[in-house]
Amino acid sequence: MLLFITAVILGFILLIWSADQFVDGAASLAQHWGVSPLIIGMLIVGLGTSAPEMLVAASAALQGNPELGIGNAIGSNITNITLVLGVTALIVALPIHSNILKKELPLVLAAGLLSWYLLNDGEFSRMDGVILLSGLFIIIGWMMHTAKNNRNKNDLLLEEGAEEIPEEMPFKKALFWMIAGLLLLMLSSKMLVWGASNIATLLGISDLIIGLTIVAIGTSLPELASTISSAKKGETDLAIGNIVGSNLFNNLGVLAIPGLISPSMVSVPVLSRDMPIMIGLTLLLMIFGLGCYKAARYRLVFWNGAVFFGLFIAYEGLLYYQTITGVG
Repeated sequence: MLLFITAVILGFILLIWSADQFVDGAASLAQHWGVSPLIIGMLIVGLGTSAPEMLVAASAALQGNPELGIGNAIGSNITNITLVLGVTALIVALPIHSNILKKELPLVLAAGLLSWYLLNDGEFSRMDGVILLSGLFIIIGWMMHTAKNNRNKNDLLLEEGAEEIPEEMPFKKALFWMIAGLLLLMLSSKMLVWGASNIATLLGISDLIIGLTIVAIGTSLPELASTISSAKKGETDLAIGNIVGSNLFNNLGVLAIPGLISPSMVSVPVLSRDMPIMIGLTLLLMIFGLGCYKAARYRLVFWNGAVFFGLFIAYEGLLYYQTITGVG
């Protein structure tokens, strides 16, 4: 057990660090090759927030544990809203730009409903994965097209990506870190999945529960740390945009990977418990953004954070209860 726990911890550390190196190297190479800042910005938003989840999902599917990848995608979305936004809103009020409420959050909600609809027959087929991934590419293309034509100047997801474009590295250094980062991502994700799967086996619990809890929380911790750090510095404008962007990529990109690599049956709790909770939390975030009264409109305030954090505790408690009783 100690060996497996060590593998999980080291896997998390290497996974997060190598994801940053890979994205920085890839973004610098793109700059060398004359790729537009708009495309690089989307690369930062997409890969920067979801690379760990993508590699974990791929590694889990390749090792015959697709449910761990499914749980990671759904669990990360739940954790992002309840834990990351919940804890941060307890510290400082978070502004929600009207553009996110009108466009990005409805897209996340639609993506969640689409994934639930596709998986509702109990089978996660390769075609389901193709549809989800195609939806992600369509949304990225549409966002870039509208931004390029100056119809969407205040797109928070694109703005976030533009602000996080790293300084250009020398070509050889960028190439090295892109390749090294990718190799380390593959190694660390395999290590993490190996350790997590063996812990699940020893404890007699499912890969799904491990994905929804340990892996999902672990891959969301960097976002929690960066969001709280930004909040303390007063840089709260993009906090919601970061989480919304991450959830959109998780819904369509990360969730597609298990279906593409290892089509499988979907367990009943995913459809009856986890996906409805994920969708309900997205809807609740939209409701909180609209505000129950004028002073709380277009921002998350303390009591919103308390509700979200309470829901995080309740969800983890539900998973624990159903695991020990064998209900879910």
